[in-house]
Amino acid sequence: MPRVIQIRDVPDDVHDALTDAAEAQGLSLTRYMLRELEHLAKRAQAVHANAAVIRQTQSKVRGHVDRDTILTALHDGRGD
Repeated sequence: MPRVIQIRDVPDDVHDALTDAAEAQGLSLTRYMLRELEHLAKRAQAVHANAAVIRQTQSKVRGHVDRDTILTALHDGRGD
């Protein structure tokens, strides 16, 4: 079921800029804001997912790679 979000105390200049942007794209302010919120939510989900991958990778590297393995990989990469 759709939810309602109400934002109070929006400064006039911000409201005017959003209204102008919506009009420029042929959208109502409500439709424009809904689309922008959808984009914001997707970006937030991507950031969260990326952070999880980074944490997992860091824990794997810290937990299972010793000095000799790193040095061997470096030497192999250099052709030593």
